[in-house]
Amino acid sequence: MRRIIASAHLSLDGVMQGPGGAEEDPTDGFDLGGWIWQFSDDKLGAAVIGMVGSPDMPNDLLLGRKTYDIFAGYWPHAPADNPVGRAFNKANKFVLTHGEQKLDWANSHKLRSIDELKEVKAGNGPDIVLWGSSTLYPPLLEANLIDSLNLRIFPIILGKGKKLFGSVSHPVTLKLASSEAAKSGVIIAKYDPARNASR
Repeated sequence: MRRIIASAHLSLDGVMQGPGGAEEDPTDGFDLGGWIWQFSDDKLGAAVIGMVGSPDMPNDLLLGRKTYDIFAGYWPHAPADNPVGRAFNKANKFVLTHGEQKLDWANSHKLRSIDELKEVKAGNGPDIVLWGSSTLYPPLLEANLIDSLNLRIFPIILGKGKKLFGSVSHPVTLKLASSEAAKSGVIIAKYDPARNASR
């Protein structure tokens, strides 16, 4: 069985929208995109690369349609020597969507339901990393499908934007598995669901 690892950049007030650039996700007039870069350092970069995997043995990706469109518009055109781009382009991309749009990025696979995702998770292969995609957190938490939650928590309050966690119908208890602070003040934290605490 494969693991699903959730990975996200998060402000202190819980916003995850548009961390990478001004045009990344301007939904609902969000104009603060690119807010992570003032805190960039080697430790933060290493944490992200750890989620990506190596260019030759990448982790697979789990994406919602919006994040897929953002990634597909950028990573296939990234410089060939970019290790993240090489890994993402080689990896399988599992896109949880009800839309009918064609998925043109190489190795992309449409999933119609949580049940189809469960079938993928039950198979063999590398870890599956959920990137961004705030709309996927509630259904994945409801179905107990997240095996690890990896957050980079930035020392900034944005005051607006999409929050990481939507409406979940029941409390979800987590256990802090590890944490470290970068010189920039970013906290790199890994949480495991309480059901995994004995692992």
